[in-house]
Amino acid sequence: MSNKLIEVVNLLKEKEWVDLTHAFGPDSPHFSAFPSADFKTLFGHEDGFFAQQFSFAGQYGTHIDAPIHFVPGDKRYVHELDLQELVLPLVVIDKSEEAAADPDFTLNTDDILEFEKENGEIEAGSFVALRTDWSKRWPDQEAFDNKDEAGNSHAPGWSVEALQFLFEQRDIKAIGHETFDTDSALDFQKNGALIAEYFVLDQDTFQVEVMTNLDKIPAKGAVIFNIVPKAKGASGFPVRSFAILP
Repeated sequence: MSNKLIEVVNLLKEKEWVDLTHAFGPDSPHFSAFPSADFKTLFGHEDGFFAQQFSFAGQYGTHIDAPIHFVPGDKRYVHELDLQELVLPLVVIDKSEEAAADPDFTLNTDDILEFEKENGEIEAGSFVALRTDWSKRWPDQEAFDNKDEAGNSHAPGWSVEALQFLFEQRDIKAIGHETFDTDSALDFQKNGALIAEYFVLDQDTFQVEVMTNLDKIPAKGAVIFNIVPKAKGASGFPVRSFAILP
């Protein structure tokens, strides 16, 4: 008797797999309010085995944000995210040319409607990623921050209106992007707060930040897996996100 589950696994292994995760270390770009990661060797092979100690903020490298990261109250932590919600159909909206021309680019609802004219309506339950090619600035902290002479950062992001449309009109499940924050730097400076990020996490769902290799993913048809340690009470944690192409 054939095992359908094993057949599915074998089929998936015939597909192309794309790592959407940066390898990170003490010298990697990170949110400026956090200290650099610290990797320390506890035991070397001369002691009989090699073991290390790691210290870093939960929101470090390519990472997942749980709802509690921004929203107080009864919102969920990382360990409370369901396994099935971490595996989702993947949609990639490519705005890399716009972000290259204008680092303050902010995705709006018209951009989404334009995407749908070419690729069809975004399906309910999808993970929608914003491609800006900001990941190509890795591992340069200065390039990632992209500050002007006045010390203000310039980085692309999502508008609240676009996110409201995606969650309320398209019933998507989660989002991801290549930058440190959900909001464009311009919107953050204008609003004085990360209101787009708050909106996403207030939907009692998660997001993935500092993604990479979105340029290798088609607009639709791939599946994303977001594999994260089950750290109890964590507001966020480095994640191993990857996609399987159709």
